[in-house]
Amino acid sequence: MLRGADLRVTRPRLAVLDAVHSHPHADTDTVIGAVRERLGEVSHQAVYDVLRALTDAGLVRRIQPASSVARYEARVGDNHHHVVCRSCGAIADVDCAIGHAPCLSASDDHGFSIDEAEVIYWGTCPACSSARPRTAQVN
Repeated sequence: MLRGADLRVTRPRLAVLDAVHSHPHADTDTVIGAVRERLGEVSHQAVYDVLRALTDAGLVRRIQPASSVARYEARVGDNHHHVVCRSCGAIADVDCAIGHAPCLSASDDHGFSIDEAEVIYWGTCPACSSARPRTAQVN
């Protein structure tokens, strides 16, 4: 993958790619932890630099839902969307809403050549939903 994107193959790049593939929607702290488990001491800046290079090369996708830190995923090349839990922040992939990419047609493109639409669905994940106390029903 790295060579195909004209990037040198280095241990940090391999470790970051592996971390993002192993931990979908990982934040940078999770990626740094996984890289350090594999390589030992690696600076935050080195991981940030690799994430930027991989994102710029299209090997990794960066997402940042509102009020959240940046997350990284290896699922690239399609126009999928995400569902985010308002309670715990869990994120899951959602395939294209309808039709072909960019999935949603803008009512007015204002002259832009649109190549992607970003949709984020918000709600409560199953784990958080089942953990909520049930309120008594009033008759």
